[in-house]
Amino acid sequence: MLKTPSGGAGNGIAATDGRLMSIGTVLNVLRDEFPDITISKIRFLESEGLVEPQRTPSGYRKFSAQDVERLGHVLRMQRDHYLPLKVIREHLDAMERGEAAPLPTVCRQRDGETVLEPVEAPTAARVGRAELLVAAEIGEQELAEWESYGLIAPFPDGAYDAEAVTVASLVVELGRFGIEPRHLRVMKAAADREAGLVDQVVAPLRRHRNPQTRAHAEARTKELAGLAVKLHAALVQTALGVRLP
Repeated sequence: MLKTPSGGAGNGIAATDGRLMSIGTVLNVLRDEFPDITISKIRFLESEGLVEPQRTPSGYRKFSAQDVERLGHVLRMQRDHYLPLKVIREHLDAMERGEAAPLPTVCRQRDGETVLEPVEAPTAARVGRAELLVAAEIGEQELAEWESYGLIAPFPDGAYDAEAVTVASLVVELGRFGIEPRHLRVMKAAADREAGLVDQVVAPLRRHRNPQTRAHAEARTKELAGLAVKLHAALVQTALGVRLP
């Protein structure tokens, strides 16, 4: 059985009679600890490979106690540690293999200061507004100001991309050097232009009738984004005449 990071056995959310559960039953079990959980959220976590329920011949999902326990761990690490889903999946898979994997974090304390340690995040991972405020240690007024400058933008449902945590933390760090959010609009504009260029390149792949070609578009987008980030960093370093470690 999968153990919690603290060595416990799932905070009592999993069923103990060994029977398989419908997605509706799983929803009711999880709601005690996660009131905002929805069936759509459970299906999304399944689509991201965080849980693999069995299927009946008619296609209905059936979850085991271990599946529910794993879902609880996923939701807990999202809620308490603001981790991207890919990092959570790798961490839980390592635990199931019996590896003593330390719990990854978005930030670490070093010499009394908070130092960002970037983690690779899938685009689908989300955080709520309250989670973002806590993770970045900012208030509503600051977040509203950053949104007015376009540095951070919520989805239509009010949630944020998980990468917004990194953006917010970096805005805070830059602020300590006197760089105000309004000064960062030029960076946001440059990022939007770079993203637009990548979109132009991959757009034909996304519109292709072949499903495999459309699936390849995501991999190509990640590859181009990585190259764009490296080029941007190199250009900034060249302009400033500095070399970063």
